[in-house]
Amino acid sequence: MNTPINDPGSLPPSDLPPPPPEPMTSVGPGSEERQWAMFAHLSALLGALLTGGVGVFIGPLVIWLIKKETMPFVDDQGKEALNFNITIAIVGVALFLLTVITFGIGILLTLPVGLAVTVAWLVLTVIAAIKSSEGVSYRYPLTLRLVK
Repeated sequence: MNTPINDPGSLPPSDLPPPPPEPMTSVGPGSEERQWAMFAHLSALLGALLTGGVGVFIGPLVIWLIKKETMPFVDDQGKEALNFNITIAIVGVALFLLTVITFGIGILLTLPVGLAVTVAWLVLTVIAAIKSSEGVSYRYPLTLRLVK
């Protein structure tokens, strides 16, 4: 009884290897589209560096406005980056106002919260850039969806 090991007819049906996966019918975003989506996320870092943190939403806004009509993935990710950075700007203004209203005493609360928000912003922006460069739509947590 010499049956070849690689002969699928000799194996019981439960021991057969699984069939190959079905080919994907939907094609994801192209490399140029993924690259522009990544730039939409990373442009917030550049905006923060150039404006001292005030203009975090300028880069995503510019990229979204330029590419939204021609690249659907950039439209989606540009809006996401824009909404997140507008939310971060609102949080920053609220923390600043809280510090001013309390005549500086509130800095005991606003400084640690501001640092935590800054670290979270940096980490989430890098994660979003990586995901979008892979062609995956990223959704930031705790984001106001102001631009639809």
